[in-house]
This record gives sequence, structure tokens and C-alpha cells, in this order.
Amino acid sequence: MNEQSLFSDIQIQFHALVGWELVAVLLAIAYLVLAMKRSLWCWPAAFFSTLIYTMLFWHVALLMESALNVYYMAMAGYGLWMWQRDKADDGEVHVTRWPIHHHLIAVFLLSLVAVGTGWLMDNYSSADFAYLDAATTTFAVFTTYLVAAKVLENWLYWIVIDAVSIYLYSEKGLYLTALLFVFYVVLAVMGYNKWKQAELEYAATH
Repeated sequence: MNEQSLFSDIQIQFHALVGWELVAVLLAIAYLVLAMKRSLWCWPAAFFSTLIYTMLFWHVALLMESALNVYYMAMAGYGLWMWQRDKADDGEVHVTRWPIHHHLIAVFLLSLVAVGTGWLMDNYSSADFAYLDAATTTFAVFTTYLVAAKVLENWLYWIVIDAVSIYLYSEKGLYLTALLFVFYVVLAVMGYNKWKQAELEYAATH
């Protein structure tokens, strides 16, 4: 293969990756918007977004990120099943709340896991921002479950996770991704307000 042909191949692969990444980002945004509206269609959007990310991360040898997205794919299936199962007679997916002590226990345990994981990454890998990276991943895994369980406070977790992610991506020079997460923070704030309003309206009539 000559140099020109190699360059052409690299260009084609790059454009293919960028195209798939754009599809994954659009589906991820669709997932957030649909989740905000408590639409069951948020889960198929999440599934296909994370499927694309699983393949993209595997292709660029980010194996842990790829494995994390396999988990997100499984949670998309679980979330669809949970929302479909618990749908009320009026066809609505109704929001639940956790008492504050549930969150305090969860935050304490997750923080222990994040610190332990961060220590391992800091001492036995070349990871940058090991503790923050471990914290965002640990809390994101848990918060994805909260979305599936229709827990209102999931949006508050996402606001913090996404805000920390903005800092991490900015520090690594991934400014477009950081900008995307600014948008995610805005959507998380809107999602919290919409779910809270829906929960209050339902509580007032039952």
C-alpha cells in the first residue's frame, strides 16, 4: 500500500468514526430529552447511542469506556422493562422519591468505592485525574440505575457528574465535548424541574 492510499484509508476511517460519533451524540441528546418527558422511547435511544459508543471506544482501544457502555446498554433494556412494567393506568410513568437518608448512605458508599478505585488508578496506571475520573464513573453507574427506577433525584446527581466532567474534559483539551456537557447540565436542570412538577401534580391528585 503506497503512502497516498494509506492516507486516503485513514481519511475514510476518520470520517466514518466522526459520522458515527455524531449519530451517538444526537441519540444521547434524544435520550435526555425523552427521559425528561418520561417517554419510554428514551431507552431505545439510549441503547443505540451506547451501542455505537461501545464500538467506537473499542475501535480506539478505550476498553474500560467500551465496557462501561456495555453496562449502559444493559441498563437501557432494564430501564425500558421497569418503565413499561410500572406504567400507571393512565399510561404515565410516575416519578418516585428517595428519603434523604437513602441518598446519604448511597453517597457515602459510592465515595468509598470511588476513592478506592481512584487510589488503584493513581498508583497502578497512567490515568490523569484518577480520583475525579473514578468518582464520575462510579456515580454515573449508580445514577443510571436511579433513572431506571424513576427516582426524581437522579437529575441532581447528573448535574454534579456533568459539571465535574466539564472540568475534566476542559483540562484534557476536549473543548467540544466539554461544551456538550454544559448542554447536558442545562438538560439535567430542566429534567429535574419537569419531573418534580409531575411528581407534585400526581401527589396532589392521589
